[in-house]
Amino acid sequence: LHWWVAGLLVLTVALALAMVNLPMSQLLAKFLAYQLHKSFGMLVLGLVLIRLALRAARPAPELTGLTPAMRRLARWGQGGLYGLLVAVPLLGWLAGQAAAGPVPTTLFLVIPLPHVLDPNPALYAWLRPVHQVSAYGLLALGAVHAALALKHHREGLPVLARMTVRGFSAGARPPSAP
Repeated sequence: LHWWVAGLLVLTVALALAMVNLPMSQLLAKFLAYQLHKSFGMLVLGLVLIRLALRAARPAPELTGLTPAMRRLARWGQGGLYGLLVAVPLLGWLAGQAAAGPVPTTLFLVIPLPHVLDPNPALYAWLRPVHQVSAYGLLALGAVHAALALKHHREGLPVLARMTVRGFSAGARPPSAP
């Protein structure tokens, strides 16, 4: 699930950049890009909720070779990632509802998502930038996460091995501390 979430996140960001830059003269393409962006965002949310359930059932093993401060920072970073992976799609879903105009949200143009908000320009003016800034924060935290995973991999810790299906099912564990 880790790699699915990462890949879908990259795709969702690419769609976001494309959709906001499409001119209104290409309204159908713009509408489709927005719907796909929302669909992939909600798919990310669903996968993250599954990851959280799996993580609750089987906590991640502690990494050896890290100081207590580094372990604490790692936990905060993971918490921030999970928090933003949940918050960003929800903020986007709510912002889409608060936007002017009755534009439905449908998952992959098939499954309608209910709207819990009425159009509200003032709320939209707040939600949209919060969604965008949160998404940029998620990207920045994700980049730091990836860089640190590569650093730990180069140091011989089995971080990347744990992020594979085989590593998860085999219970890949870090080497014991000396």
